[in-house]
Amino acid sequence: MAMECAEAAVQLGITPIYYGVIPTPALALKSIKSQIPSIMITGSHIPFDRNGLKFYSPEGEITKSDESNILNIDILFDEITTFTMLDASCDAANDYISRYSSLFESNFLLGRKIGIYEHSSAGRDLYAKVFSLLGAEVVSLGRSNDFVPIDTEAVSEHDINKAKQWSRLYDFDMIFSTDGDGDRPLVFNEKGEWIRGDILGLLCADALQIEALAIPINCNTGIDKCERFSRIKYTKIGSPFVISEFFSLKKDHNRVAGFEANGGFLLGSDITFDESVLTALPTRDALLPALMLFSTLGTRKISSLVETLPKRFTHSDRIENFPADKSNVIIRLGVSEPQVLISEICKIDMSVKNVNTVDGLRITLENDSVIHFRPSGNAPELRCYAESDTFELAVSLVNDSLKRVLYS
Repeated sequence: MAMECAEAAVQLGITPIYYGVIPTPALALKSIKSQIPSIMITGSHIPFDRNGLKFYSPEGEITKSDESNILNIDILFDEITTFTMLDASCDAANDYISRYSSLFESNFLLGRKIGIYEHSSAGRDLYAKVFSLLGAEVVSLGRSNDFVPIDTEAVSEHDINKAKQWSRLYDFDMIFSTDGDGDRPLVFNEKGEWIRGDILGLLCADALQIEALAIPINCNTGIDKCERFSRIKYTKIGSPFVISEFFSLKKDHNRVAGFEANGGFLLGSDITFDESVLTALPTRDALLPALMLFSTLGTRKISSLVETLPKRFTHSDRIENFPADKSNVIIRLGVSEPQVLISEICKIDMSVKNVNTVDGLRITLENDSVIHFRPSGNAPELRCYAESDTFELAVSLVNDSLKRVLYS
């Protein structure tokens, strides 16, 4: 696919630059720095037989308007019969490494032991370099030559159990990984416990002293309850919707960012951190939130940071190979008769308190628990998110609801 895209560019009179296998945010950073558009060929957590294209302008991620324009234009190309071999430039990878290795002192992670769950991540070699340059002892884990789909919102029990085993075996301070294309972090604390993406984003934003946030509607309500930000703008799910709020937030605030429930962190403005300028990177980034965990840690453990936050627990899962039309039936029923969906389909013995349709169907129950149904945007899946005062109840809400929806 990369060679086909390159040949298509040549037919348009454009000289392509190939940056090799790198994380998506590394390509986006290079695109912004060089003021040229870019294309990322990517397979992340989507089914094995699919790939995607991500487009970047010199300002960062393209907008929904840009997406529409791309989908509605037809350009005729000559048939591609031969391919020119692409020589990879290391410039984008080196710029990304430098962005974070120069942000901290060289002994920033001295004495820390970090496991890198490599699997088939595009950034697996790059991450080890960054952590090592900052003084950490790095241990490589789970490297694979085959594609491994990692969904950072619905982490498998297999990966959760592996992280706990590795933590006991190696006594890590943290295990770091990402999805396949490196824009969504997967982070485990010193006990091998998964840190959910929105909690990771909250801790990162707090450490960076962010003033205003844009976050999707499915993020943990504890972000609002902790009262650490001047303004929080809730959006539809998806990074383009988060990015679209940055312009208005920057009118009144100097330090603007966003993050998603999948953990991808988007820096919406240039900020000063520890006397260094960290330039805006308005696309999902996996490395920054993981590094920022250590900036306020001192001698404490990562788990102690999470314990300071409001006690709201989330869980999410999905039904795979679930047709979009069936998902839409569930959503329509919940919009028109939410109590019927909750009581008769999901068999939840609670009253509906509020219904939010910003993105999918988000229902708040009488005890302030939340259950949120949403069809996936890039796969035939129905996702379910839940939030409650206990993790056990959040898990129960998701598992029971998906099971009953599946067989309804």
